[in-house]
Amino acid sequence: MEALLAKLAAKLGSAFGIATFGFAGFLLSLLVITGIVWLVDKYHLRAKRAKDAKQPWWVEYSISFFPVILIVFALRSFLFEPFKIPSGSMIPTLLIGDFILVNKYAYGVRLPVLNLKIADVGLPRRGEVMVFRYPPDPSLDYIKRVVGLPGDRIEYRDKRLTINGREMPVRPSEQDFLLRDKAQYVRLYLEDFDGAEHTITIEKDAVAAPFASPEFERNRFFRNCEYSTYSIKCTVPPGHYFMMGDNRDNSSDSRVWGFVPEENIVGRAFFIWLNLGELGRFGTFR
Repeated sequence: MEALLAKLAAKLGSAFGIATFGFAGFLLSLLVITGIVWLVDKYHLRAKRAKDAKQPWWVEYSISFFPVILIVFALRSFLFEPFKIPSGSMIPTLLIGDFILVNKYAYGVRLPVLNLKIADVGLPRRGEVMVFRYPPDPSLDYIKRVVGLPGDRIEYRDKRLTINGREMPVRPSEQDFLLRDKAQYVRLYLEDFDGAEHTITIEKDAVAAPFASPEFERNRFFRNCEYSTYSIKCTVPPGHYFMMGDNRDNSSDSRVWGFVPEENIVGRAFFIWLNLGELGRFGTFR
């Protein structure tokens, strides 16, 4: 049901040239339309129909779909929303084709579509995997790991991460990982954020520190960062977060396009519920 509605939303958005139409906006529109039809039929049209007369097809469909759309809308707006991983920036934690669930209330209750927070529940913590609206283009959803909190001093030098003057412990894993697009194995490492370990990939021959994008250079917080050939240093501004992919040398993240403002947060990713290519990945993410 949701997959079908998403495809229809994408086609309508493309047809009308609306880049930011989005599935949430489309679902809200359907909810309003079917809800109005249901109310009009209940309090006006039904009384005028003969007892043995059938409902018009558009009334029948609206009444049938309204409760389903309401349930789907409420679940994905306030509780859990499914996403599919489109890129390898979070390898090995998340693979291309993983279907994940995102906790929508972990970082506060927000109004659907507007993404306006109406109730505080919690704040992102360092090391959590977060879905957010891509700052240069909020119509796109990105997923990365929270590395820097508001006020943190971040340095990434020679592929080692330092936060507030303390280098994050990294130790080699006993496993390698096959990057299928490059047909090569890379070494896996375990990075420790205050006792919570996660796995990252590092390629020895890759560029040590990527440079800022033109979009970030025009951002008012660009001066919070200093770039050099082998490092990047940033001070995270208030109300913003510094994000990095676990596939450190193949990730477009805060090192490239800057900080994520609090209002762009979507939720915390926590669960893999499907990967058609690797069925054994069910439930392997937390």
